[in-house]
Amino acid sequence: MTFFAKISHLIHARFIWLLIGSYVVAAFFPALGLWIRSVSWGTISLPMMMLGFLLFNAGLGVELSALKKLRHDPLSLLFGLLANMTIPIAYIGLVMLTMRLWHNPDEVQNILVGLALVASMPISGSSTAWSQNANGNLALSLGLVLGSTFLSPVVTPIALHTVGLMTTGDYSEDLHALAGSQTGWFLLISVIVPSISGIVCHQLLGKQRVTGSKAKLKLANYAILLLLNYSNASVSLPQSIAQPDADFLIVTLAIVATLCVVAFFTGWLISRLRHSDSADQIALMFGLGMNNNGTGLVLASMALADHPQVLLPIIFYNLVQHLIAGSVDHLMLYRRSAKARLDDHVSSSVIDSKLSPEPPLDSDEFAQHKSA
Repeated sequence: MTFFAKISHLIHARFIWLLIGSYVVAAFFPALGLWIRSVSWGTISLPMMMLGFLLFNAGLGVELSALKKLRHDPLSLLFGLLANMTIPIAYIGLVMLTMRLWHNPDEVQNILVGLALVASMPISGSSTAWSQNANGNLALSLGLVLGSTFLSPVVTPIALHTVGLMTTGDYSEDLHALAGSQTGWFLLISVIVPSISGIVCHQLLGKQRVTGSKAKLKLANYAILLLLNYSNASVSLPQSIAQPDADFLIVTLAIVATLCVVAFFTGWLISRLRHSDSADQIALMFGLGMNNNGTGLVLASMALADHPQVLLPIIFYNLVQHLIAGSVDHLMLYRRSAKARLDDHVSSSVIDSKLSPEPPLDSDEFAQHKSA
């Protein structure tokens, strides 16, 4: 293992703590993050370029040859994409109905808008890494990421318009406005073009060259991702720390965590209903449970700067999805280890039974055997 590969592995094992650390720094030292958000070249901002870099790297890691395996059984992919588009919206509708009695209607609107941005984003490219680590179906995982990404210019505006009908006042107007041409342009520049560019570069460079640079690209990814999360969190977290609202933070975290659990459970349920193997089950769970919240954070911080609290559900979901993904990965690892130990025990028992000699006959048995 090379030096860069060791560093990359070390960061991956502790990434959730680094992510939490970036939010802590954003809460108490937001100046650099706010400056990063202010840098732009025409209509292209620095956060948009950072997001584009992340998605370019994700595209660079895509092997299109792996997708050929989906031709034989595309239903898991189709059901996964359909669930990713519908289940979160249905959940938001349920939240809207159950939160009508909440004492602060403005807080409810912030939660709904934040959830809308979570639900409308494509599946996270990091879900393929989690899926691969847990021995999931890489072809299905890649198909979910690419399918949701290329559908996002159509799906995202529909999702935002739908939740816009559930919200009221300025929040509803902002969502409908966000679902217009601005979002389509943003997704084209920051999501579609970088992803396709990365895929094309992979084909031009070849698998060997890309694999040789994988560790360095991962390190760059981690650095950009942490910096992007820090920058976006600098908008809302300082206010939340300066004027803490415990009940709002608790209910937001509970709602977001439930959505994430529902999304992971939906992936598990689809695999059970289709009698899929464990590899498909893992890919569906990570795919449906993990969203590209970096895109949502950049979009929200740009278009909804007058409502900084809408960023909190996105920030919480970003944390929760990695915590749940880590828990699922740990559970899968435990199950694989337990199965391996059981298989080894069974194999050892069979071998021992074949190799062990028969016990010697005692004197009475020998006499009976001889007389016979």
